[in-house]
Formats: sequence, C-alpha cells, structure tokens
Amino acid sequence: MTIHLFCSRLLRKVIGKMAGRRAALKAIDWLAFAERVPPNQRAIFNGLKTRSDAIAAKLSSLPEKPATIDWSFYKSAVANTALVEEFEKKFSALQVPEPVDTQTTKIDAQEQEANKSADAYIAASKERIHRFEFELKKLQDMIPFDQMTIEDLNKVFPETKLDKEKYPYWPHKPIAEL
Repeated sequence: MTIHLFCSRLLRKVIGKMAGRRAALKAIDWLAFAERVPPNQRAIFNGLKTRSDAIAAKLSSLPEKPATIDWSFYKSAVANTALVEEFEKKFSALQVPEPVDTQTTKIDAQEQEANKSADAYIAASKERIHRFEFELKKLQDMIPFDQMTIEDLNKVFPETKLDKEKYPYWPHKPIAEL
C-alpha cells in the first residue's frame, strides 16, 4: 500500500462524516503508523501528522452546536421588526449542502488493487524462496569442489557440460555463448 493511499484512508477516518454536527474524531495510533513509513517518506508523514493535528485542534475548539440566535433581542433592538422577521425566516429556510463523498469508491478500488498486487508479490516471493531453498539444499549436499571430478561437476551443474558431439572442436560451445 502506498503512503498516499494510506494517508487518504487515514484522513477519511479522521475527519469522518460531517452531517450537520461536529466531525467524529477517531483515535490514530501515530507510533504504529510511523513504524510502517519508509525512511524516504518521513517528510510526507511528518507533514500529514502536523496537518492532522492542526485540523483536530481546530475541530476540538469548535462548539458541538452553533450558538442560537436570540431573535427576540433583535426584534426589540431593531426599529424595523419586519426586516428581522425576514432575516429569521430566511435563516430558518437556509440549508447548507453537505459535500458528497466521491472519493471513497476510488480509494477502495485502489486499496483492492494494491492488495491484489501485494498478494501476487507475496506469492511470487514464496515461490522464489522455495526455489532458492532448493538451490541451497543442492549446494549443501554436493561434494566439496576440491574432491569433485568433471563428471561430478557436470552432474551438479549441467550447464557446465560441454557438448563434444555437437561441437567437436574446442571450446565445444558456440562462441556466442562464451
């Protein structure tokens, strides 16, 4: 998973949904997050943490609900009460649109793609490990080089065998392969 994908998922979790109420903050384990960040991306991580802390501090300083407007005070203080009533009616009718989440599906698709590529890499790595373990076992079980004959060498490493029938003259291999 790339750092950008991880950061976008983290920011989405931190900010949460804003449905006319205060954003629901979630706890972040910054130490566990920092352990997974590669050294070449520390600056990006530090910038993300600073930005996240600033947003969290700003959100925590805001009240849970906005202050209510005392319309009766304004009606008594302002000479034109019809104007105050008009403002009150327009304020009551005001609907602030909530932003539509258009990125979650893209982020989820990127995450699934990253998981598929990670699974493929893990499977290929396990296959390479198995192949290398087989090669290591072969090297551990072979006769020491100082006790080997040419036949033993050709048996352990078949690519070293010279084909004297196909290439009867020295070096017994095509020059392109030397």
